[in-house]
Amino acid sequence: MHYVYVLLSKKDNKLYIGRTSDLRRRFNEHNKGLNLSTKYRRPFVLVYYEAYKSSNDAARREVRLKKFKNSYTELRKRIELSCA
Repeated sequence: MHYVYVLLSKKDNKLYIGRTSDLRRRFNEHNKGLNLSTKYRRPFVLVYYEAYKSSNDAARREVRLKKFKNSYTELRKRIELSCA
């Protein structure tokens, strides 16, 4: 399986969107500071993920979330409602 995931930084309350084939390992890497782009935003909480059979499908979804503001905004609303 391939995953598109969203992490919430407890430090700055911002979201991080990523993609991986091993969600547990990747989440631990983020929280241990092994990812340069998120190292200073730790700790993180996994707030959302989607599973895909195809790596290409996961990559397309990740790009859509990062590139298209409407997709990101809708996802952010869903996350905020579920965390409230």
